[in-house]
Amino acid sequence: PKMKEDNCLHVALLCLGVLCYSHALTTERLNHSRPSLHGHHEKGKEGQVLHRSKRGWVWNQFFVIEEYTGPDPVLVGRLHSDIDSGDGNIKYILSGEGAGIIFVIDDKSGNIHATKTLDREERAQYTLTAQAVDRNTNRPLEPPSEFIVKVQDINDNPPEFLHENYHANVPERSNVGTSVIQVTASDADDPTYGNSAKLVYSILEGQPYFSVEAQTGIIRTALPNMDREAKEEYHVVIQAKDMGGHMGGLSGTTKVTITLTDVNDNPPKFPQSVYQMSVSEAAVPGEEVGRVKAKDPDIGENGLVAYSIIDGDGMDMFEITTDYETQEGVVKLKKTLDYETKKSYSLKVEAANVHIDPKFISNGPFKDTVTVKIAVEDADEPPVFLKPSYIFEVQENAASGTVVGKVHAKDPDAANSAIRYSIDRHTDLERYFVINAEDGNIKTIKALDREEMAWHNISVFAVEVHKQHQEAKVPVAIKVVDVNDNAPKFAAAYEAFVCENARSNQ
Repeated sequence: PKMKEDNCLHVALLCLGVLCYSHALTTERLNHSRPSLHGHHEKGKEGQVLHRSKRGWVWNQFFVIEEYTGPDPVLVGRLHSDIDSGDGNIKYILSGEGAGIIFVIDDKSGNIHATKTLDREERAQYTLTAQAVDRNTNRPLEPPSEFIVKVQDINDNPPEFLHENYHANVPERSNVGTSVIQVTASDADDPTYGNSAKLVYSILEGQPYFSVEAQTGIIRTALPNMDREAKEEYHVVIQAKDMGGHMGGLSGTTKVTITLTDVNDNPPKFPQSVYQMSVSEAAVPGEEVGRVKAKDPDIGENGLVAYSIIDGDGMDMFEITTDYETQEGVVKLKKTLDYETKKSYSLKVEAANVHIDPKFISNGPFKDTVTVKIAVEDADEPPVFLKPSYIFEVQENAASGTVVGKVHAKDPDAANSAIRYSIDRHTDLERYFVINAEDGNIKTIKALDREEMAWHNISVFAVEVHKQHQEAKVPVAIKVVDVNDNAPKFAAAYEAFVCENARSNQ
């Protein structure tokens, strides 16, 4: 039974038909949002009914659907007092957040309406104060009581990813299930109510190479042995859908560019089995002979190759270095060559990766070999005298045409060209000698006098018949040998006197 002295306000939450949820949900909300100032009844030990009067208002929450666009204001609820007999003497007052602007109350009926469209994402709840007063005296009939109007969420916001585009890297040949990147979306709807903000991730593009965890947004590899050298970049589209992914949910997408990073899974390979090179016998040590290159599709340090000579008859004559800018092996001359001694050489060159990944050692060996054949070219060399210098002797007063000696030069080239000889006349101005151009015999053409010049120092040229720019020069020293061709002479005339009749030895 109600106590007449307990003047209470009753709040009736009205649910418009177009805004109703399920009957159970509506019933639950009505139960939670109906305040009561009724006396609480308790039974004593003897069973009698005890009356406990509680002053003040017991409020839970009012609810109003967000984004309502109907033609009439939304009825949020109704305030009513038991002492309100309907004669208009009770005045209902509403104050607090949004009172008079968003929420208005009919001071006679106590009906509360929302006059504006509400957006939960802008503001989720409003705190208001209700009071019943005497219309004539403004005397409070009940203490003021605070209550909350909560804006009820609807699914009006699609999921949004933190970034429109993501970029990620993952090593090629990663195991299936390797984590690549986590993409994250957010939903502005209320996560505490319903499934409006419950997101599920799925992959729209990028299968069968990648997958995404539905609850976390973690993208993982889905295929084994993805090869960067076959395809380096993948474009993946990920969708986040609210309502737990069910039909009718809103969705958002993001693009993920995934790049496979390189690992050393490829050995170097020479594109051919034999390289042919040539070098002149006149080349000097250190001179480049040629280059070889092994191809490695890996990049960076995984593609670095070092070259070495591991066999061949030219190991002592040639060396190889690595040009790390071009990744080529540079074959260089190590010692002077002689075409007439050896006309060709063969080398076995190895190209090996500098850095080897133990995880891919089974893909090896990470090296390759090639044969390098080097032909020695005959250089156009000048004639060479058999001796570095010559010394001859000839007697003075030798008859003109006397052979003094013979010089000899030869062409070291394989052509073995004929040689022609001549005397450098700057060294034989008086023209004492002549040389046979074909055989190199030097003869006198004037009488020699040792007493005038004991030594004659001349130079002899040797030139190739068909290549006269190729010449050699050799010094020839000719000693004039003395002969007895001069009678003794007194240095002066001598006079002596002797007495007649002088004795012997006197």
